[in-house]
Amino acid sequence: MYTLLMHALLVCNFHNSHLFAFNFKRRDTNKKLSSFTMMIETTMDGFDQLPDSLILLIFNAISDVKTLIQCRSVSKRFNFLVPETESLSLKVDQVISPDSDSDSLLLTFFKSFLKSLQDFLTTTTTTEAKSHHPTRTRVLNSPAQILSQFDCVKHLQLELPGGDLKLGNGLTVKWRAQFGRSLKSCVIIGFKSDKSTVSENPGDVEDIGGGLKSRVMWTISALIAASARHFMLEEIVREHHEMESLVLLDREGEGNVVMDKEGMRECRLGAAHVSENRTLVPSVRMRMRHVPRLVLECGVLVEGATLVVVRPSLEKDDVDDAELALGAFGHGIYRETVQRLLKTRSYMLEMNSF
Repeated sequence: MYTLLMHALLVCNFHNSHLFAFNFKRRDTNKKLSSFTMMIETTMDGFDQLPDSLILLIFNAISDVKTLIQCRSVSKRFNFLVPETESLSLKVDQVISPDSDSDSLLLTFFKSFLKSLQDFLTTTTTTEAKSHHPTRTRVLNSPAQILSQFDCVKHLQLELPGGDLKLGNGLTVKWRAQFGRSLKSCVIIGFKSDKSTVSENPGDVEDIGGGLKSRVMWTISALIAASARHFMLEEIVREHHEMESLVLLDREGEGNVVMDKEGMRECRLGAAHVSENRTLVPSVRMRMRHVPRLVLECGVLVEGATLVVVRPSLEKDDVDDAELALGAFGHGIYRETVQRLLKTRSYMLEMNSF
């Protein structure tokens, strides 16, 4: 934020040579920030000569919600313009205790998160939620409440503190799910990577990813995690009709829930079926590909590689598996693993709604 604001001030100073001149020393960060605060008032005349469009461009570049909320206290003009920011990024603070039992981690996380959301909905009126109080810079636990301070959100990224799947054994599972009213597609990849030499016993490699039952179980776990995250987003989607893209991810890079403009429109038109604080997963068909061992071009050994493409049973395939999978995991070892798996034989599984 500091750098961007300084650039704006320098632009203004270039066009107005009579404005106050700055000189900040980098050696002492605290002194620099203190000096910046003291000079804000003396330089507001310079800011006043910047057009609103440029200020909003800076705010959109900042994007961080907590920083933008703090910017509201700088001036009346900032307080007026911050709610018009279109591109936002919000990092959700940790909401689970570190000693939570690993077997119930997913359930504990979402119960804790949703409790803060429900508390807000039962104690705050719609008018209060839409108000823009100049001094309201307190960071709250509910994303819906925090985002109520913004009126023109078009692009939103939410980041959770961690992933939901704790599989152990060095197994990496990543997924990307697209939603509208309910699940549209989900691509899941799982494997164990190792730069060491390949085991001489093929049976050891086959056990890395588990048998078919294990692969189905972590596929179901990924779908449950995705549907729980989608449930969290519904309130935000209904309150911000101007949104065009929405992404919910986690800091561990495990899973992404994405919604486009059409998907959010579907979500607003009809309530999704819910169960146990998550959106119901519809009846689906799962196309699975599995290879016990792959040696990638970079020399990394990938064991138990599995690719699963999940789609609702009653919907047509508008996009083929390759486009979905490469779009979800299109870089590094994930891209090469996906490319190799797409060339292998696949088998279809079907599952009822759950």
